[in-house]
Amino acid sequence: MLFSCSPSLASSPTSPSTICNSTPHPSFCKSNLPPHELSTIHDYGWYFLHQSLSSAKDFLSLVKSYPIFHSSYSKPTVHALKDCQLLADLNVDFLSKSFQTISSTKSLNSMQTKDLHTLLSSILTNQETCSDGLQELTSELDSSLKNGLLGPLSNGTKLHSISLALFKHGWVPKINPESFPWPTEKKHIMFPNMEKIMKGLLPLKLSISGRRLLQTTFGNVLASQTVFVNPDGSGDFTTINDAVAAAPEKTDISDGYFVIYIAAGVYNEYVSVNSNKHYLMMIGEGIGRTVITGDHNYVDGSSTFDSATFAVVGQEFVAKEITFRNTAGPGKYQAVAVRNGADLSTFYKCSFEGYQDTLYTHSLRQFYKECDIYGTIDFIFGNAAVVFQDCNIYLRLPLHGQYNVITAQGKTDPNQNTGTSIHLCSIRAAEELNGTETYLGRPWKEYSTTVYIQSFMDNLINPLGWHTWNDTDFALDTLYYGEYDNTGPGSDTSNRVTWPGYHVMNEDEANQFTVCNFIQGDEWLPATQGRYTCGLV
Repeated sequence: MLFSCSPSLASSPTSPSTICNSTPHPSFCKSNLPPHELSTIHDYGWYFLHQSLSSAKDFLSLVKSYPIFHSSYSKPTVHALKDCQLLADLNVDFLSKSFQTISSTKSLNSMQTKDLHTLLSSILTNQETCSDGLQELTSELDSSLKNGLLGPLSNGTKLHSISLALFKHGWVPKINPESFPWPTEKKHIMFPNMEKIMKGLLPLKLSISGRRLLQTTFGNVLASQTVFVNPDGSGDFTTINDAVAAAPEKTDISDGYFVIYIAAGVYNEYVSVNSNKHYLMMIGEGIGRTVITGDHNYVDGSSTFDSATFAVVGQEFVAKEITFRNTAGPGKYQAVAVRNGADLSTFYKCSFEGYQDTLYTHSLRQFYKECDIYGTIDFIFGNAAVVFQDCNIYLRLPLHGQYNVITAQGKTDPNQNTGTSIHLCSIRAAEELNGTETYLGRPWKEYSTTVYIQSFMDNLINPLGWHTWNDTDFALDTLYYGEYDNTGPGSDTSNRVTWPGYHVMNEDEANQFTVCNFIQGDEWLPATQGRYTCGLV
């Protein structure tokens, strides 16, 4: 099974050799064992988690010792350093939370276990992203920086992988597919008063500072404060970034959402919602009406990670009725419209427009409902645990000689709880593709995990369904690609690839990748008052 574990290790005394052999890096584990033998896998898990935290703090200090704006650094080096600093800082935060949680309680409840499994999985994703950026540096002037960071980064990654493996084997219960809930559709009505509020028909009280506050819940969504963005000066702010900056930091759901209404218009801004901005909700006036746009790209010197027009890492983020664009075009290669590393984040009725690498579902748990996603190559990519539901996936015309690939999922470790689930979606051409071959996905990383469930596939899908990574046999044994109960002329699986990692799934296997089972949607989506389907239909 995809999520099997060894619960017997948790409750009985276990030898150090057995402990280390249960991880992806047994030799490294054995060379970093404590001086005195411990008893159970919980003891070893606690020890290695402490080692991981120490390693993450050391690496953060090391990265910060390199001045970002050193005069001799190339533009790609500056971007790589900025990315690594941000990611290393997140890792220290995630590991601190994990270590504190495990140290403060003798047992974890189900949601705590899933939360920590998610955080520990994302730490490896952050490590890999930093490593990818450093590996791409080619200038000899950058070699000392590159070599100085990659060694400690690699050792840290091994420690984090060991911590994740021990946590999974020691704390995460084995999944029984038969225990999954029956499919349920949740039909929350989201923001029924939104149009009236945008038109000024509902009364709004002004705070002392002049900002408008909705004092109670509206549309069943609790809002602590509501602000308006309009470039014409009639709102509280003229830019989205100014509105984000005004949001309070590290709030709790009991405080309500900080709601930003964004008037129709084209916003040429690079918006970033950092990790301190929790429970932020953005509401536009509709796809194609409220548009956030930019054109940063790989060819012009941005890292893929830093090319995003809109980037969010603040947990429990919600966006509705907004278009996000990167207009760099296919000739600029990697050019991200949205990069999402926000846990428990949701996008409702939004549009993501780009070509290569449009939507970077970087890490943690994410949900997209009734969205439009446009692109050419790897345009849904990353290593989140993410479900797309009732979305339209539109293929655009790539450069001459290129083929289209929808997904490039980036799972690097067998114990990560990540993957891309495309459920009840529609896959069609956005324009005449002139015979361009189109594939469902290709393996960006070794344990790439992507499934298509109960979706419509038009005749643009190549009969093989899936493509290799750069015409190699990389990851064909270790990936997990699955299809279940899809429809349309492109859904025929009779001529699909015959790789060991490809599966025509049964109902139990498909059910592992639904909203309620894969991303624990019933635990957090109701607060957004958005509509979602819990299981299979």
